[in-house]
Amino acid sequence: MKYNQIGKTNYKVSEIGFGAEWMAEKNDDEVEKLVRHCEKVGVNLLDCWMSDPKVRSSLGKAINKNREHWIIQGHIGSTWQKGQYVRTREMDKVIPAFEDLLKRLQTDYIEFGMIHYVDEVNEYKEIMQNEFIDYVRHLKQENIIHHIGISTHNPEVALLAADNSEIELIMISLNPAFDMMPPVVLDDYFEKDKYAEDLGGIQPIRSQLYQKCLDTDTSITVMKGFAGGRLLNKDDSPFDVALTPIHCIHYALTRPSAKSILVGINDVEELNGVLKYETASEEEKDYSKILTTAPKHSFLGKCTYCGHCAPCPMEINIAMVNKLYDLAEIHDEIPSSIQEHYNNLESHASDCFGCKKCETRCPFGVEIIEVMKKANALFGK
Repeated sequence: MKYNQIGKTNYKVSEIGFGAEWMAEKNDDEVEKLVRHCEKVGVNLLDCWMSDPKVRSSLGKAINKNREHWIIQGHIGSTWQKGQYVRTREMDKVIPAFEDLLKRLQTDYIEFGMIHYVDEVNEYKEIMQNEFIDYVRHLKQENIIHHIGISTHNPEVALLAADNSEIELIMISLNPAFDMMPPVVLDDYFEKDKYAEDLGGIQPIRSQLYQKCLDTDTSITVMKGFAGGRLLNKDDSPFDVALTPIHCIHYALTRPSAKSILVGINDVEELNGVLKYETASEEEKDYSKILTTAPKHSFLGKCTYCGHCAPCPMEINIAMVNKLYDLAEIHDEIPSSIQEHYNNLESHASDCFGCKKCETRCPFGVEIIEVMKKANALFGK
């Protein structure tokens, strides 16, 4: 296992981390078995955004036996209300929920206190001026959290966070589909020589983010590295070809300032499959062969979250609605985290009145209005 230092901190994290969200379906013995195996193979980064008391307690029982091994990202603002996960900024709920996290994890400190899930710029600005950040600062002053981090799916928010000296770690959704966009000259996009040129389709805002993180020594941990499994399936992949987990992991870890990819691990077998990355050849890691030889039509009709559909007169974040819809529809039931992400958007698919201005700007011919209808039916808001 390789380890990377988080910014100016004293912590070095395993480049493959333990995303523990699937532990809700496991009993204590199953969770402990997986935790022990993580320790054996050198995985030392644990992200716990989950508010489910059962998950927190199971993890706490397991990691307590070897607490010094683990570097924990614990989320502030993730709460359990009436039997379900709710993200909130209401301090009378935020504070007890974080205290509950510490108690159930059987620890009196968290290495990285993560401001949980901030996807709107206005919300980020509000947090940085109100009692929420005061509480986070208090936790750091008391050494209850050793460093401040933030989780987001929005590179605009991440860019602001990277420019904030208080924030040392950003957890963000990152993979080739979320990163890429057409070249500036959209008409040339399907010219193979243009498409193949050094993955020249990174969104400008993403490039700015990576550069800013380098400039400020802000570290990145990666979530959604497989796009909820979508990139691993030819039929679901926006590239019309399937990538392997090794491709996705390598893509994530080769982004500037990326220190670890948090993988949703279900059992020991899945963990061992992911760990094949550590011994993979350079040829096995080479995602560029897949992306640059993907069929030229592979993006047609499929949203790559490039943002060219904006601006929307109803201020719908069309790319984000598409992204959440794509992540949700591959499940039999919508994961509560995805539903909550959707609920907290400032505008929703239901606000769309079908003007089709977005469709005239989409370089890939996505029928966006139809997607808005489907998203509205799926998410119910």
